Amino acid sequence: MKKTDLYSLFLKRKRWSELYNDLIEEMDFQIHQIDKQFDEFSSYFKNMDYETPDLEQTTIMAAILHSFYTGLENIFIMISKKVDGFTPSSVKSHQELLDFVHENTSNREAIINEETFLILNEYMKFRHVFRHGYSFQLKWEKMKSLAVNLFDTWDNVKEQLVEFVDPMK
Repeated sequence: MKKTDLYSLFLKRKRWSELYNDLIEEMDFQIHQIDKQFDEFSSYFKNMDYETPDLEQTTIMAAILHSFYTGLENIFIMISKKVDGFTPSSVKSHQELLDFVHENTSNREAIINEETFLILNEYMKFRHVFRHGYSFQLKWEKMKSLAVNLFDTWDNVKEQLVEFVDPMK
């Protein structure tokens, strides 16, 4: 290998290293934003009637679920852009993004496993309902499992994000 080949390899690795460091910082920021959202609503979660919430509680929880999934999408978009150079652009971009982070690519392994993919698919579907409907139309029975499992889902996703980032360090 020529000296120039080593130098170009070094520059390439340095750029990847800088890219990954930036990505990790941006992911960390988004993770802290989601954690902060949960902290800000901690008293709400403690007082929430998970069996028969009224319209106000249902609407607040719907907004929290929407924000949660939007935060995850922000993280997934960062990864897909920076690592794979991919930006979903179809009419079904939300599904396309979720499918993409569930798949291996030439640059990385899948970010989320099958179980998490199936769970997040339900949050994504709910995001669509929330964005395109009215709060009085929300059906608690359709969102209850998302609300009840929110913290476990978040812990699981964070664990998989850490696993994804670990080889980058």
